[in-house]
Amino acid sequence: MSKEAAQTGSEPTVLSALEQNFPIKKRILIDELSYKIQPLGIKLFIGLSKPFMNMMLRASEKSAAPGLWGGLLCRKRYIDEKLLDSISQVEQIVNLGAGLDTRLFRLDKTNDLPVWELDQAENIQKKRRAFTRALNQIPPNIKLIAIDFDRESIMDALTENGFEPEKKTFFIWEAVTQYLTKEGIDAAFSFLSRAKSGSLITFTYIHQDFIDGKNLFGWKSGYKRFVERKIFIYGMRPENVSNFLSGYGYKLIEDPDYSQMADRYIRPTGRKLTVSKLEHMVFAEKI
Repeated sequence: MSKEAAQTGSEPTVLSALEQNFPIKKRILIDELSYKIQPLGIKLFIGLSKPFMNMMLRASEKSAAPGLWGGLLCRKRYIDEKLLDSISQVEQIVNLGAGLDTRLFRLDKTNDLPVWELDQAENIQKKRRAFTRALNQIPPNIKLIAIDFDRESIMDALTENGFEPEKKTFFIWEAVTQYLTKEGIDAAFSFLSRAKSGSLITFTYIHQDFIDGKNLFGWKSGYKRFVERKIFIYGMRPENVSNFLSGYGYKLIEDPDYSQMADRYIRPTGRKLTVSKLEHMVFAEKI
């Protein structure tokens, strides 16, 4: 995984924090903690942005990243819901490539389960500082672990920190797969294939056509920024996902793109946000 990937870890939480400027009934995602973890300068920017949110959204929709805002919020809402719906079925939670995501710090129903969050050392250090500043301490059920997914064993990193492979696990792998080499993907899914039957996973992937340059999904600047610079490396094709997962012992439950998630999460707010079909959200079960 490239060092540049670590630099993208804070961007989603800034967008989540900006979303909190909307009235609660208009929010796609409720995540007050995403604001609390920001450094002072970002907090000031977010506060000053409140009167201009609709203008900022329109500018975002017309700019170099159409659909980014809505898609990101939809994927976070989706994972939140799948996790909460499944909380009684699992015994532990693993967040692979956690970045500065707040989910396992703000959802009270996860407090009684052991949690491991893995990411590059730079992101783990940043997360430890930010969440300690906001919460005074890292919750005792959460362990933050630094790892290089392309070179280090996920199983070794986890078991050395108390993970129990024989227990049903909910795995979260949000906005990570595109940064990995094929070898890194194979290593991660080899680890996931050893999960106990009944374990669940949510993960995102970028459409292979974007990686190949066949379809830029309206995001030409993103292609130049991420693909041409070899930051986004790996993609998948929706029609191949089910067979890919079955090779590692998983059954596909859902594979919506963000336009499908928009019907669930954006339409009820009455807001008009575009979303991109560039990225998909997978929910699957270990059989």
